[in-house]
Amino acid sequence: MRDLKNNLDGVSSIDPASYTATTNGSGVDLRDFDSAMVVFQAGSADTGSGNETYTPGVEESDDNSSFSAVAASDLEGSPGNMTANSVQRVGYKGAKRYVRAVLTLGGTTPSIDASALVIRGLPHLAPL
Repeated sequence: MRDLKNNLDGVSSIDPASYTATTNGSGVDLRDFDSAMVVFQAGSADTGSGNETYTPGVEESDDNSSFSAVAASDLEGSPGNMTANSVQRVGYKGAKRYVRAVLTLGGTTPSIDASALVIRGLPHLAPL
């Protein structure tokens, strides 16, 4: 029987921390994997001014240096504004070697405890 532990790999793109400005995660190499999903998790979030926004996104790259936003056609799902104590996930079906999570903050006093994990799946060699 195959289990998920030996067929999926999680890599941190945005480390857990408190963020007050837009942050770009670390690039994650998808070489030797045929699928990926980005999971965003939020803890507490400041909504005191009522105009704070916390928008997750996914970027891709051929070289882990120059990143651009992933086209909607290469995503499964569309992330919306993060709220406190929530999880969002979006699948990546593009062809670039690297992906990274992005968290765009806006408003008067944005502050959010958040992280993002890239789950790599369908490895060429399993078990991992």
